[in-house]
Amino acid sequence: MASLNVGNLGEYLREQRRNAQLSLRQLADAAGVSNPYLSQIERGLRKPSAEVLQQVAKALRISAETLYVRAGILEEREREESETRAAILSDPFMNERQKSVLLQIYDAFRKENGFEPGPGSGDGTDGTDGPRAADGDEEAGLASKPKLPKTSKPTESSQPSKPSKPSH
Repeated sequence: MASLNVGNLGEYLREQRRNAQLSLRQLADAAGVSNPYLSQIERGLRKPSAEVLQQVAKALRISAETLYVRAGILEEREREESETRAAILSDPFMNERQKSVLLQIYDAFRKENGFEPGPGSGDGTDGTDGPRAADGDEEAGLASKPKLPKTSKPTESSQPSKPSKPSH
């Protein structure tokens, strides 16, 4: 079978799998794909769908966008943003909530500077599933912070009543 032009996706996947210290079988099980199919992807014999790439990225705990670019699914002009997202998502010193918040802040800064958030910014394709800040919410991406109930000024009915003097 001739090798398809999938860039260096297979090599990159193999490198990421080895960095994660996973066998081919372990990654296939974690991603929910067959061992032979994953082997063919790594050898450049198969071009996986975006869905399969997303499953593999999630299993490797890396950015799906990076895999999409390498597979030719995303355009090259989106690569810098994808690489930034990949770096954030692959940081082993942050937990998933911290990664999600950092990506939300990144999106807010990009939007402030006239760039729209790119693919995978909160739509689940980047491995994050945290809440996103809606327009008008607090500062950049802090919507995941629990909101406290608003307190209102005490009204006459909510103030303790004073004992009334009995009228004779």
